[in-house]
Amino acid sequence: MSSHQNDTKSRILETTWQLLESGDKAVRMSDIAKAVGISRQALYLHFPNRADLLVATTRHIDRVKNVDERLAPSRSAGSGLERLNAFIEAWTGYIPEIHGISVALRSMRDNDQEAANAWDDRMRAVRHGCAAAVRALAAEGRLTAELTEEEATDLLWMLLSVENWECLVRACGWSQSQYMDTTKGLAERALLAGPAIARSPADGVA
Repeated sequence: MSSHQNDTKSRILETTWQLLESGDKAVRMSDIAKAVGISRQALYLHFPNRADLLVATTRHIDRVKNVDERLAPSRSAGSGLERLNAFIEAWTGYIPEIHGISVALRSMRDNDQEAANAWDDRMRAVRHGCAAAVRALAAEGRLTAELTEEEATDLLWMLLSVENWECLVRACGWSQSQYMDTTKGLAERALLAGPAIARSPADGVA
């Protein structure tokens, strides 16, 4: 792909991101093409359909915000507990930065299957990270016998939902650090075999 094509594709992704975060619930391909300054036909050359474009936009946001770098401590962790806590830190710290796009996609999903697919793609990635942390605990014999790996992944995924962050931080006024530390504690108590590791209030705060 030529540098001109790459530049156009980047402008399409950036523009889609901006339009979604503007709060308009009906971001159409024609709206995006007009905002970028290209024809609809040119837009479809880069993205054959709107579903592909919305998914590509969420992944573009991940690249811009260096998600791989944020996840590196989790992926290189020396123990299952370290991996669990590092993943929780990475995702809970990321939620405030992508909250705008999450609100846009979630508000559209009931009547917009393409938006629903884009948000589901993002949530599958989070679940994959949850599953990796649970597998690491299980491999060390540290996962509670009360839960299967699948059930433990379900539970951790639920704890890390954007909706829970909104409830505690936005609605209840919790600080980001309080939310993060409490989520870590809940995850440990729910997933670990035996007593959870004691933590001081300052542990894990970025």
